[in-house]
Amino acid sequence: MTTQPQHAVYKKPGLLKTIIKDYKKNKWLILMALPVVAWYILFHYVPMYGVIIGFKQFSPVKGIWGSPWVGLQHFHDFFNSISAWRVIRNTLLINFYQLIFGFPAPIILALLLNEIKNKAFKKTIQTVTYLPHFVSTVVICGMIIDFFAKSGLINDIIAFFGGSRTMFLVESGWFRTIYVGTGIWQGIGWGSIIYLAALTAIDTELYEAVTIDGAGRWKQFVHITLPGIAPTIVILLIMNIGRMMSEGYEKIILLYNPSTYETADIISSYVYRRGLVEANYSFSAAVGLFNSIVNLILIVTANYTSRKVNETSLW
Repeated sequence: MTTQPQHAVYKKPGLLKTIIKDYKKNKWLILMALPVVAWYILFHYVPMYGVIIGFKQFSPVKGIWGSPWVGLQHFHDFFNSISAWRVIRNTLLINFYQLIFGFPAPIILALLLNEIKNKAFKKTIQTVTYLPHFVSTVVICGMIIDFFAKSGLINDIIAFFGGSRTMFLVESGWFRTIYVGTGIWQGIGWGSIIYLAALTAIDTELYEAVTIDGAGRWKQFVHITLPGIAPTIVILLIMNIGRMMSEGYEKIILLYNPSTYETADIISSYVYRRGLVEANYSFSAAVGLFNSIVNLILIVTANYTSRKVNETSLW
């Protein structure tokens, strides 16, 4: 009677052995990533326990755990205040305008730069457009205030052509235009870098092949260039949608004033004013938590939609 040969049974290595093996293989990459991971843990995850003050009447003397619990009272007060609709509307509108006008700007600049054959001219344009990104927000806002003052450069140009001088930064109707326009000027060059990198990754043989088939510049753009950078565009679009409710307050508070609150006051500046200026920490924490939840919903929705439509997503 013959016995059947026994097949070796594969035994999955334990978790500890897998971690040790992975560390030995990628230890230098892991060590390089440690400072970044530590920074996120210390400054993003550890402080998250502080959101509990949004559900309490926080007192610095009593501390977070000693302060009385008020539940959803601060959320109720916010949504019933006269400022709630104004700051939500302004936040969405400013970010929507930046998405419509600001998001395509770096893509267009990258496509135009990609067509320039003169390397010296191309590098000059890149340098000029990159520079505003490296200038401090305080300096940028000082320049904007000087340029758009009644006796500033913009009004001088308008007056030269026979127009009347306007106090741009005092009239609420101009604030969003100035904010979005200067934001495009400040970020267009820096934002184009990633698209230029995506363009250089496209195989040049594809262009040669369609040229032989008689395709012109427009068809090359439609059938090769645009599909080549489409995944990059989609990923950055999802990330921009996820930040639609988290516009920074620094530039806003440096440019706005009570006369422009109607169009300039956003959630971040409102939280800054109520939390730090008025020392209403619990109320501002509740508003900030609401803002973060909306951002989470937006990015998850945008990612899900993108994955269903074109199979490109962040996760």
